[in-house]
Amino acid sequence: MPRPGLPKLIATDLDGTLVRSDNTVSAFTHEVLDRVRGAGIPVVGATGRGPRLTELTRNDIRAADFLVMAGGGRVVDQTDPAGPVVLRDERLPGPVLAQLLAALEAEVGPLTVMVEASDSHEAPLWGDFDASWPYPDRFEARSRSECVADEVIKAFARTPDHDVDALLAAARRIVPPDQAALTQAGLGFVEISPPGVDKATGLAVVADRLGVDPADVLVFGDMPNDLPMFEWAGWARVAVANAHPTIRTAADEVTLRNDDDGVAIYLDRLLSH
Repeated sequence: MPRPGLPKLIATDLDGTLVRSDNTVSAFTHEVLDRVRGAGIPVVGATGRGPRLTELTRNDIRAADFLVMAGGGRVVDQTDPAGPVVLRDERLPGPVLAQLLAALEAEVGPLTVMVEASDSHEAPLWGDFDASWPYPDRFEARSRSECVADEVIKAFARTPDHDVDALLAAARRIVPPDQAALTQAGLGFVEISPPGVDKATGLAVVADRLGVDPADVLVFGDMPNDLPMFEWAGWARVAVANAHPTIRTAADEVTLRNDDDGVAIYLDRLLSH
């Protein structure tokens, strides 16, 4: 059991929070997370990355007992000696996605759209090429009709005529929450997930499995897709210094930047008290 005065569960976002700008995680961060687990506190990696990036994610947060991926849509228990157990796997039907994209385009104009449809290792996104997408090596051009022909894990949409936060605000006015969940994670695209999917509902699956109350959960984040888990967790909500303004506002505390190992510095101090 965790020592008195410590959280009973710790969850951290990866990109922009735990992972540095050069896409690495420091040896110090790995060592501190190992000490967190040694103190009896389960560790959760909570990321927007889809299951196709599971191996990359496991490498970036090697101490993770659980992974909350796809912004909450895929939850994996990694503690079973027999192998990982999928606790949640949510998908958005293609026809629903097609309908909401049409409604959104009627309001904001043509969108660049990509979908995450496959969970196989390093599978590409499908859809419209966009020069601003930072990972062109994992992309395959496909028509809109192909992209919405089956269910998807997540979709990404942008228009050069709208700042991503403005586009997200417009999308939330147009798309009801019972049709899809909408957020943005710092990539310049609005992310479209199945209804009810966010990092809070994903973390709740983990907390329920462990019998941990949200009031005993510590979370770290940097982007609007982390806001639901900031609103859900009660032990402390910690933003890195490079966080989006909405996250800094929602945070109880602000630690150093991701490039300065802010999460590890905070946890090292916590364990030392």
